[in-house]
Amino acid sequence: MIKITQANREHSQIIAEIGKQAFWESHGHSASKEDINSFIAKTYSKAAINKEFENANILYHLVSLNDKIAGFSKIELSTSNVNIKDPNITKLDRLYLLKEFYGKNLGAKLVDLIIELSKENHQNGIWLAVWKENQKALNFYLKTGFKIVGEFNFKISETHSNPNHIMYLKY
Repeated sequence: MIKITQANREHSQIIAEIGKQAFWESHGHSASKEDINSFIAKTYSKAAINKEFENANILYHLVSLNDKIAGFSKIELSTSNVNIKDPNITKLDRLYLLKEFYGKNLGAKLVDLIIELSKENHQNGIWLAVWKENQKALNFYLKTGFKIVGEFNFKISETHSNPNHIMYLKY
């Protein structure tokens, strides 16, 4: 059974652990091991996740399958993007699933919830950045109705960036 729950500060450690593993699984080959390890240490520590819970516009959700946590999402309400003229838009900052849970409809369920929450908060659409080489994620978002509206270089380290598409779903 699929279950989605809103996360809180008490979930910071599990979010950090899933974030580290899922980032390695999907992006580990995109830069040097040192660059990836440095990025993960900075981004997916319990302290970094705890700090994000201080912002009322950031919402985390955990998704479980048969009572096993499979991944999480992070959205930030009312976050603009230079490629999108609409006001009041939501950023889908992260949607991470552990590889063993791919293909089980969990990502689609999370996106449905995120869109619903975004609309309930009077947002006009939702945007995200996706690595151009992550074909699986790119296809998923295109199938969901997102359109490519721009480009962005995602900075992994001082010496390495990954080219990303900016994608947008207007309501």
